[in-house]
Amino acid sequence: MSERGLGAGVAAAQGMLLDYAADRVIQKYQTSTCEQLKALRDEPKSEKDKLAIDVLRNDTQARVAFIDKIAAPVANKMFECGMFP
Repeated sequence: MSERGLGAGVAAAQGMLLDYAADRVIQKYQTSTCEQLKALRDEPKSEKDKLAIDVLRNDTQARVAFIDKIAAPVANKMFECGMFP
């Protein structure tokens, strides 16, 4: 496999990981009560979550895409729960 093909494969895998993480965050906020969300903040992260967070810290474009996807549903729920602003 060429370097270009390998790079595309890595990018696709990262994209799948970030989609998984974003969908998980959105689902958590849409299905949890306010009390559950407040309690979940202190729970340890899974290995997949930690990996996704590392990718987001190191890849500005991925971070922008992730935040664009989760911003509205998460911010709305946080507002409803008195967690924002």
